[in-house]
Amino acid sequence: MPPTGNANVLVGYGTADDAGVYKVRDDLALVQTVDFFTPIVDDPFDFGRIAAANALSDVYAMGGTPISALNIATFPMDTLDPSILGRILEGGATIALQAGVAILGGHTIKDSEPKYGLAVVGTIDPQRIVTNANARPGDILVLTKPLGTGILSTALKRGEISEETMSEAIGWMASLNDRAGSAVQSAHANAATDITGFGLLGHAHEMARGSGVALHLTAKDVPIMSQVLDLIDRDVVPGGTRDNAKVHAEFTTFAQSVPGNVRLALSDAQTSGGLLVSLPAHRLPLFREALADAHALCAVIGEVRSGEGITVS
Repeated sequence: MPPTGNANVLVGYGTADDAGVYKVRDDLALVQTVDFFTPIVDDPFDFGRIAAANALSDVYAMGGTPISALNIATFPMDTLDPSILGRILEGGATIALQAGVAILGGHTIKDSEPKYGLAVVGTIDPQRIVTNANARPGDILVLTKPLGTGILSTALKRGEISEETMSEAIGWMASLNDRAGSAVQSAHANAATDITGFGLLGHAHEMARGSGVALHLTAKDVPIMSQVLDLIDRDVVPGGTRDNAKVHAEFTTFAQSVPGNVRLALSDAQTSGGLLVSLPAHRLPLFREALADAHALCAVIGEVRSGEGITVS
């Protein structure tokens, strides 16, 4: 894409950040993002919840506050009951209400497969934008949700796990990153990004490259949902995760002690994952305090170093 050449664009697509930021005036900027995808769970209402939480996450990762959204949907009206679409939209509306976001309308077209998501607008003070491109050597790295949603979703599709087993992953995917985004601001974090389809290693590398630093991850400290490693050992792995791993191998160096199933889990394509946050170690108590009683983790999984690329031990 050609550059916009617009001085009001404070954050564009140059560093693969989570959302774009456009300055309206000196004390106000808009945070804009869009995301939608095909169903990853069977229940239409849960699908709507997850897709909405996923779309809103990009605004929280920038330290912004989402205020409004538009539905984006495709649906096979000739082959599926329209009430299914209604339940998808109800799920999205439930999450939007929880987030204090007004859904203003949207657009739906006929397609062979259902897809749903949101185009979101948020606000932020231009002086308080958090990007993925300001991690600094000496920072610690914090992750706020466990990994494994891609593996578990594939296992559900293949009948390898039950709906009950999937409930943990659904709970995490439908959980907003609002408190984590507030914690990023409260703790004056240097950088943040949310973990989605490119996996932990992919989004970590975008942070490292944008910031001009290296990231080191400690594999045993990375939270992974139950049964995920066992499913990997049984070759229950989505194609997107395998594709990620091939790309990640170009910039990731693993210690020999890191098991193969853990390596693949670090590349797992996530949906509505947590935030990866880079902040000075002395600010960790502030970050943890801001997350108190929230449905979120505060897992310290590594550190920022001088250099380039990703190392995992």
